[in-house]
Amino acid sequence: MINPDDVVAIDIHTHAEEPCGTHPDDGYDDFQAAMAKYFKSPHAHPPTVPETAAYYRERNIACVIFPVDAERETGFRRYKNEEMAELAAENSDVLIPFASIDPAKGRLGAREARRLVESFGIRGFKFHPSMQGFYPNDRSAYVLYEAIAEAGVPALFHTGQTGVGAGMPGGNGIRLKYSNPMYLDDVATDFPDMPIILAHPSFPWQEEALAVATHKPNVYIDLSGWSPKYFPEILVRYCNTLLRHKVLFGSDWPVITPDRWLADFEKIDIKPEVRPLILKQNAMKLLGLGAAKQG
Repeated sequence: MINPDDVVAIDIHTHAEEPCGTHPDDGYDDFQAAMAKYFKSPHAHPPTVPETAAYYRERNIACVIFPVDAERETGFRRYKNEEMAELAAENSDVLIPFASIDPAKGRLGAREARRLVESFGIRGFKFHPSMQGFYPNDRSAYVLYEAIAEAGVPALFHTGQTGVGAGMPGGNGIRLKYSNPMYLDDVATDFPDMPIILAHPSFPWQEEALAVATHKPNVYIDLSGWSPKYFPEILVRYCNTLLRHKVLFGSDWPVITPDRWLADFEKIDIKPEVRPLILKQNAMKLLGLGAAKQG
């Protein structure tokens, strides 16, 4: 298990995707190549879970890792949650496993969520509304949220436009409308005890994300998917003030590496006493990894 004292940071947002890329007929490799070009990623192909663990272990950084179950909408083959959880368990000194379930699976998905938490040590769930093709406040997703809320683990939602599918014909079929963070206001209202993470600076809805996170006690924001040098001024201001205990370091590995993100984070105007909150302490508290000092 992760010892928070042994790590310098906790990256709340990394991807486990490589098994999907072994099938050239589904377009996944073209999708990954387009993202690598957009983000100027050093990875020609997504690294394996053990390679990810080795990278983070070398840097004394822990990370939340997850697949994305978007096969219904995209055709990309699903990375089995159980397989990823088993690989994470083999690297439990640095990897914290989240799962991904398409909300369209309804009660079947809710049953899977309960089993993953109880039998595979899953610590949270990742949703990508634009890739999974659903509005987060659609009542059909609530049966899955109920299972997650009962388990007492976080739900992390992609928000805004981060470059996924950018430049591909039709954006690779990805519709941005589903990822407006305001839809999560309904979810936060209806599931007040379920921690909700709004992933990424939520372009073009940054102020909506800040409003929801400020208004709802169970809503957090992760800073993944963007280099910090591009953060809007209002986001930096809220990081330093009202949301200092609710903002989380996230890279979006492998398209953005922690090396790049952390180097750029050093150069932006974040108060010295807030930096450790964002880099580790807020995530420790959210994930239940031990007592986290609050600045």
